[in-house]
Amino acid sequence: MLAETLLEARDLTKTYKLPHGLGDRLLRRAARAVHALNGVSFAVDRGETLGLIGESGCGKTTLGRTLLRLHEPSSGAILFEGRNVADLDEAELRAARRRLQIIFQDPYASLNPRATIEDIVGLPLRIHEKLPRREVRDRVAALIERVGLRTAHLRRYPHQFSGGQRQRIGIARALILRPSFVVCDEPVSALDVSIQAQIIALLQELKSELGLTYLFISHDISVVAYISNRIAVMYLGEIVELGSSWSVVESPRHPYTQALLSAVPGRRRFGGERMRLAGDIPSPLAPPAGCKFHTRCPSATEHCRRIKPMLREIAPGEHVACHLYGGAP
Repeated sequence: MLAETLLEARDLTKTYKLPHGLGDRLLRRAARAVHALNGVSFAVDRGETLGLIGESGCGKTTLGRTLLRLHEPSSGAILFEGRNVADLDEAELRAARRRLQIIFQDPYASLNPRATIEDIVGLPLRIHEKLPRREVRDRVAALIERVGLRTAHLRRYPHQFSGGQRQRIGIARALILRPSFVVCDEPVSALDVSIQAQIIALLQELKSELGLTYLFISHDISVVAYISNRIAVMYLGEIVELGSSWSVVESPRHPYTQALLSAVPGRRRFGGERMRLAGDIPSPLAPPAGCKFHTRCPSATEHCRRIKPMLREIAPGEHVACHLYGGAP
């Protein structure tokens, strides 16, 4: 039986235009722009967890938020259950948001400090379903207990909880409308290791019980490998490798993926030494021509500097954007 695609991104781009500074105006320079996403394409099947990894600043969070139209895409399509989310008007997008939710990274900053837990988790119900307050309270209480808190906590405020408890509240808020697709934006990166394991276990249980589909964003490869069915690797606004969790972690093809894995303690499998990349990530204000990784890649050639490789399938379900694997357009 073929898997059913729930969400698909097609050639998705996001550019942020920077305001003109005094020097720009005096020198009559054109407005500059940050190229956060550059032609990103992938699909997520119903019921799977797609992991998304990469260095800080590569565009992971921007991609997750753009998929939900928390950031408006500059171009491209976002197909959710066959409809292009990028083309929905305000009323249609409001309806679609019931099915598309996000768990934010920072459990301290993502909760309103002046609202009780009952109000925070129940707000989506009051906005979208306009239920009586008693029914809202009952549904919030049931979900709060399911994520590991108590109904006695409903009248408390966020500052009265630990980081792990706050993240459980954030999870409850994201799931109260019973969505289909949830972006998990580094949901455990701000937590202690022991609490991380609890939250990961909770997310997996809820996925199975509620039939959820996740885009799980993280810079922690071990966490992503544990929870994900497939992994996408991002570099400077582009996906450079996409495949099953096993193939990406155990047999990485792209030099950037190999470098990421070699930096993980206990995973030095490329000649037994860490693969150290020269230089820093290029500025998204002026990305390099050709392959964006060529400025740091130990295998780069003149061809890499001139021609951008395309993300191509090199084996069933395994995609790489590298000229070493026939990635020329």
